[in-house]
Amino acid sequence: MTPNKQLTAEQAATLIQSNDTLVTGGFIGIGFAESLAKAIEKRFLEEGYPNNLSLLYAAGQGDANNRGLNHFGHEGMIKRVIGGHWGLAPKLGKLALENKIEAYNLPQGIICHMFRDIAAGRPGTLTHVGLNTFVDPRQEGGKINNRSKDDLVELLEIQGEECLLYKHFPINIALLRGTTADAKGNISMEREALPLDALAIAQAVKNSGGKVLVQVERVTTQHQLTPDRVRIPGILVDHFIVASEESDHPQTFAETYNPAYTGEIIQTSDTPNPAPLDARKVIARRALMELQKGAVVNLGIGMPESIAAVAAEEGKLQEFTLTVEPGGIGGQPASGLSFGAISNAEAIIDQPAQFDFYDGGGLDQAFLGLAETCFEGHVNVSRFGSKLAGAGGFINITQNTQDLYFLGTFTSGKQQLEIQDGKLDVVQNGTLKKFKTTVQQITFNGSYALQCRQRVTFITERAVFRLTNRGLMLTEIAPGIDLQKDILDQMEFTPLIDDHLTPMDERLFRPDSMRLDQPGSRPMQQMRALMKKVLLSEQCSTPEPIVTSAS
Repeated sequence: MTPNKQLTAEQAATLIQSNDTLVTGGFIGIGFAESLAKAIEKRFLEEGYPNNLSLLYAAGQGDANNRGLNHFGHEGMIKRVIGGHWGLAPKLGKLALENKIEAYNLPQGIICHMFRDIAAGRPGTLTHVGLNTFVDPRQEGGKINNRSKDDLVELLEIQGEECLLYKHFPINIALLRGTTADAKGNISMEREALPLDALAIAQAVKNSGGKVLVQVERVTTQHQLTPDRVRIPGILVDHFIVASEESDHPQTFAETYNPAYTGEIIQTSDTPNPAPLDARKVIARRALMELQKGAVVNLGIGMPESIAAVAAEEGKLQEFTLTVEPGGIGGQPASGLSFGAISNAEAIIDQPAQFDFYDGGGLDQAFLGLAETCFEGHVNVSRFGSKLAGAGGFINITQNTQDLYFLGTFTSGKQQLEIQDGKLDVVQNGTLKKFKTTVQQITFNGSYALQCRQRVTFITERAVFRLTNRGLMLTEIAPGIDLQKDILDQMEFTPLIDDHLTPMDERLFRPDSMRLDQPGSRPMQQMRALMKKVLLSEQCSTPEPIVTSAS
């Protein structure tokens, strides 16, 4: 006899005890068990139980408002959070910044790998990822506030090389999601955009003696799919729960269901609607000029998302392979609250496997966001005073990609620009400077990158910089921009200025197609080759010592 594994969300919520450690799967809204989270929240608000919970998760899960992990953002409900990204769960972030919970930020890819290592009974996760960033115990050890006393990261030396050991701890409740459950609890994901780390989490919790709870949208007596389509075997599943409402089981937090994300249809767009010509598009266009034919590429969340749309406009999307860290390969990555999903993907793999590929140096190029930087080329995207964003997969990607680009507007806040006739005019700068004397937190260490022989470029709408052994160097300036007023006066430090400072290609600042296969106002390919040749010659010299403080 097969035991009845189906429960309501309310019944499942009663299985969770105070002081339990919950592990949640999800990427923004993809794969998040919204009905289960809501039921647990409702029980706490009505009964005060369960309380003092610990929470572990890899990717950011939420809508920056009330959904996702925000259901756990109540004082007394949570005592500790260890997460890869915090920006989408501001209610948890508020508790952390007010020192009301223990709070840690570890790299997203590391937490994915921790699930597999816990499942395998290993004592910790050993890696080079995180060295010389804020998760290094010589800096902050990933601790967010003064209440977080435990040292979760240890510096070791193995065969003469520095590495970090991320320590393991007991976990006993998994909150996961799939599409269809059969009577034995076998879970398929035919309508999910991504499988994520669901299998690794289920194995880790089950082998730790815990309970695995899976939210689904439908139930069948027996799967009609081939066995390889089962992503979480029934032997790992204690109970499954049918989503309480359709709104609790959207494919993403932006779309109820898009068949292009599952390969059910091929989404075509012969004449994509061009995005408006603004700072974001200029930056994406300039980044597109750096993309190499045949390259395997990662696009980060935020500003880099626009590269995919611009590449489609310019007919260049098929010349390289775009990937996203939760597992998508090929096709066109989605943006906004659907980020992580991919239309017309060539393959979709588990999130831990994607980070295996990333950590081992599989990416040819990566394009990430730029929040603030300094003369040494350190980058902070994770913490800004009272705002807690978290690192996500940023550390994994930036430490293991040789050709690296950081994208962002030159200043933060509301800036006003006029773009016309191939020129850029700054009417009003943002209120905050991004090029600072010191960064608030080191999410990327520029000195360490130089030691690792990485090529590092910073792209804004009005200037391009590259990182050299002597510091950050200005190499390009937009047509129409005043060097002193629009660039140097808007920086807290004076950069090096290339002896061959060149104008950014004026095609970036015109509304029509750039026609990249035709000669432009200057030979971009030759210029990039020359810049990389010079940079490589500089990097062959002895690099500066690694800076391990946020200065």
